[in-house]
Amino acid sequence: MEFPVAVALAQAVPQLPAGPGWWFEPKLDGHRTIVWCEAGRVRLQSRSGRDVTGAWTDLAQAAHRLPAGTVLDGEAVVYVAGRVDFSAAQARAASSPARAAQLAARWPASFAAWDLLAHAELGDVRSRPYLERRALLLDVLKDVGPPLQVVPATDDRDTALLWYEALRAQGVEGLVAKHGTSTYRAARIWRKIRHADTLDVDVVGFTGPRSRPRALAVRLPDGRTLLSQAVSAPVRREVAARIADVGPGRPARSESGTAYEAVETGLVAEVLAGTTRHGVVTVTRLR
Repeated sequence: MEFPVAVALAQAVPQLPAGPGWWFEPKLDGHRTIVWCEAGRVRLQSRSGRDVTGAWTDLAQAAHRLPAGTVLDGEAVVYVAGRVDFSAAQARAASSPARAAQLAARWPASFAAWDLLAHAELGDVRSRPYLERRALLLDVLKDVGPPLQVVPATDDRDTALLWYEALRAQGVEGLVAKHGTSTYRAARIWRKIRHADTLDVDVVGFTGPRSRPRALAVRLPDGRTLLSQAVSAPVRREVAARIADVGPGRPARSESGTAYEAVETGLVAEVLAGTTRHGVVTVTRLR
């Protein structure tokens, strides 16, 4: 397995799947992160494939306790006042290494592991079924301890729905469903329900200067490309940092004919679902 790895994703659905074989995990509100423990070093990877070790050095330090050859998939989260705080995680992800270290001293990060992609002795285990990978994950992390922890899972749908309602106040934004026989691959192989009425969309361009983008061009699940309303200052700063080093863009037009600069950003944005019906989307944050 080579760095970076393409990650598995979840498809939003209106309700949890029913029937035998499904397992359910709480969905924490943080930053998707892959932890690579290699001989002599640890690297952390974002969902888009960037090296984000500098933003999460406290997690990288903890991951040195893992056996070399271990690759974990999960969520980097930050707890503030006993609750998962996405804004705090977003601040860490968008900070310089020096600023991230200052934030970590005040609000240390935790890593909620939900999958094992590589095992120190068995190598790449992505082709093995979910239940086998989870058993291996539990074994790998059983003596490691916080801040690296395995997310809970249940095959009881009623218990999962209880989690969905009862854990919302703690920053759990929904549930992810995985079939016990499923292998790990780079596709939307899981199912998810969330409390917020939002969509995840691909960011394919922007308007305005690259150092201060005004709006984002996003591709919806139905294939349409729309422009967002003006993005907030935190989103603007993070987008600017992420597109600073991408290659030159090309002129393109949205569904309504508005010009924008198309670039391969690798970014995913969360937008309010209802706004997409009116041709101009509202971006709430980057995923």
